[in-house]
Amino acid sequence: MKLYWKLLLLLLGCALSLLLYLRSPLQPKLVKRTDRGTATATAASPAKVRGGISSPITGRGSSFLEAPVPKKEPRPKDKKSKRKDAQKRRRHGDPKYVKMTPLDNWMHLAVVACGERLEETLTMLKSALLFSKKSLRFHIFADDSLKPEIQKKLQEWQNSHRIEFDYTIYPITFSVGNAQEWRKLFKPCAAQRLFLPVILQDVDSLLYVDTDVLFLRSMDDIWAFLKEFNATQLAAMAPEHEIPKIGWYSRFARHPYYGLTGLNSGVMLMNLTRIRKTQFKNSMIPTGLTWEEMMYPLYQKYKNYITWGDQDLLNIIFYFNPESVYVLPCQWNYRPDHCMYGTNCKGAEEEGISILHGNRGVYHDEKQPTFKAVYKAIDDFTFEDNLFQSLYYPLQAKFLETVHTLCGRIPQVFLKQIEKTIKEVYQQRVFVHMAPPN
Repeated sequence: MKLYWKLLLLLLGCALSLLLYLRSPLQPKLVKRTDRGTATATAASPAKVRGGISSPITGRGSSFLEAPVPKKEPRPKDKKSKRKDAQKRRRHGDPKYVKMTPLDNWMHLAVVACGERLEETLTMLKSALLFSKKSLRFHIFADDSLKPEIQKKLQEWQNSHRIEFDYTIYPITFSVGNAQEWRKLFKPCAAQRLFLPVILQDVDSLLYVDTDVLFLRSMDDIWAFLKEFNATQLAAMAPEHEIPKIGWYSRFARHPYYGLTGLNSGVMLMNLTRIRKTQFKNSMIPTGLTWEEMMYPLYQKYKNYITWGDQDLLNIIFYFNPESVYVLPCQWNYRPDHCMYGTNCKGAEEEGISILHGNRGVYHDEKQPTFKAVYKAIDDFTFEDNLFQSLYYPLQAKFLETVHTLCGRIPQVFLKQIEKTIKEVYQQRVFVHMAPPN
């Protein structure tokens, strides 16, 4: 009988405990982080708990949040047609999913074309377009007689080429001094480059090249040197020669020049903003002069002593302002002098030629057939062709005919960078076409 009452009391106790448990449910806890990042447990308010389970929203560096998740709004139906509308607005031949490039992302390339330089100018521009990755803006200073042909060809390329580019054609103008005197300095219109900082007021940085220059790799790579300028540097050029004993300036110059061998201005990367703001030291007055103020008096003082025109004036300027120059490696302005007296550009031997400069008319005579072969290969190439089949392999075969010349004995120097760049171009095209549209 006693056992019966004990069991009855035990069952009543269990029932009472269960009743109390059901009437007072335990509150779930949320984890919060203290300022030191240690986890602490706090009781959640019943009003902020849905269904007895917390609803955390996680984010980068966040803790659990107690606010309820907002209901996701349905996507408006009219957004679905945006891509179709964009496709309808595209002109025939435009690439798909091309975003407009911000103005500060453009690379600016300037050239001066006068007289019989039309073909060279177009071939140079084509070489820049063939290999560049970013958008290009051309600033072309040309005789009136050349403008229609330049414009016609560029419009044709715009309809067929994958790279976004823009262009402006300017008249030949000189802001100070006698225009006819400037125009005849060295070669027709060559002095125009001296006035680019004055004319292109809205351009921050610029690459100027002569018409007889060819890009054998992306212009993006030389443009990257702008980021390597220190606080005083405002222009980048390559030396006129690598060996002082056989350099022109070191043997014949009758005026001051930069460094041991002078500078070649056929490829000139400029921070125009810095040039416009700088007061340049000079040999005329004890105080500094701006670029524009200095140019004509400098020419008047040295005009009877200079041979290479505007290039000599630049050498004089940077003789008095050496801290303003960033010296480019020789492979960024490779000329016949680097191989016709024996190879003397170590950078080109190691990395290949980046920019080919066929000065002295070597693209149009038989003195340097290796240079001429590169020029003809790019001139004959069309944007619809395959770069390997229609450019690289024919050029490789053509070099077999030039091995009897000093420059032709080192075909790998001419071909190394071209091959590497073409591979990069095709890799970029594959990624662009395979990438999903934004």
